[in-house]
Amino acid sequence: MSTPETNETQQPTERILLVDDNPTNLQVLYQTLDGRGYHLLVAKNGQAALAVARKADPHLILLDIMMPDIDGYEVCRQLKADAATQEIPIIFLSALSDTEDKVKGLDLGAVDYISKPFQPDEVIARVNTHLTIDRLRREVQTQKDALENELETVAQLQLTLLPRKLPDINNLALGVYYATSRYAGGDYYDIIQLPDNRWGFLIADAEGHSARAAVSMAMTCTLFRSLPGPSDDPAQVLQYVNKHLCEVIGNSFVTALFALYDPATRKVQMARGGHPPPILYRPTTGEAKPVESKTVFPMGIDQYDQIPVTEFELAAGDRLLFYTDGLTEQHNTNGELYGENRLCEKLASLDSDDPQVIAEAIKDDVARFSAGLPVEDDQLIFMGVAR
Repeated sequence: MSTPETNETQQPTERILLVDDNPTNLQVLYQTLDGRGYHLLVAKNGQAALAVARKADPHLILLDIMMPDIDGYEVCRQLKADAATQEIPIIFLSALSDTEDKVKGLDLGAVDYISKPFQPDEVIARVNTHLTIDRLRREVQTQKDALENELETVAQLQLTLLPRKLPDINNLALGVYYATSRYAGGDYYDIIQLPDNRWGFLIADAEGHSARAAVSMAMTCTLFRSLPGPSDDPAQVLQYVNKHLCEVIGNSFVTALFALYDPATRKVQMARGGHPPPILYRPTTGEAKPVESKTVFPMGIDQYDQIPVTEFELAAGDRLLFYTDGLTEQHNTNGELYGENRLCEKLASLDSDDPQVIAEAIKDDVARFSAGLPVEDDQLIFMGVAR
């Protein structure tokens, strides 16, 4: 029985670029690594090394330091400055023994150092080590890219759960700003119209801002939209959603607020489950402050015995701001929170009566406050201005 011949056309999986202006050194390196399954590339000076690296995209570069025209340090500097080549690991080759020279190379982005004259076992060991590290880095990056693509898809699907557009409501103009901290989030708002022309607003915030929060948000949406009957009692709405969330949500919770608005009387009825109270600005007083109201604990923890309902009326020009705590808990560079007081002051200071303009202005103020820091939590602003 004959032994199958090796497929000579099969390309090695990893490419190594050898760079040295000394032919003898190149030959030693080539012979040391030849026959080990690598595709070996050769460059005899710095310019050639840059050209080969950009064209062939090697998985590892063994780079001599002392070369005419462009030395190894400059080659390394240019490769690390180029997004297309900056991830290629570089091992410096040199007879230099000064610690400062080695530190300089590592500071430029090299991963290791091999001293001349070469010891074959050392060369092989270091090459295998850094190829393995780079292989694992590429695998992790591939998995990370795949996960990010999935999360982006989830985020796009999640947006379809939100109202497509804000309705036209008598005596009340609406505006909204919604942003997740990254990809999918746990903030949620929804609007329903009752048969008697009253309107219901649900504002909710699932714990955290991960994939789990996105699932909790989707379950809250499903339960809210499956409400039996006209759902004209804020307490009953929270009671129903909470009852079923307790059965499916597990070790998590969702804060929520449901408000019922009657355009004929401008009366608002509201129930809260651990959610921040809305902020009411009255132009007659020039003051913005949270609506005084009682709350129960967040949904998904346990069944409610009784849910208090708060009633108040709006007057023309009043601004009513619903929000999630990602807004007030945004930090700045000094570790300070944006906070409820700043939110109230900003709401009261704005000249516009356009709810969308107000929502955008508040969002911009929070962004200025954070001074470029990443958004730490999902942010929702649901704004109403009475007409």
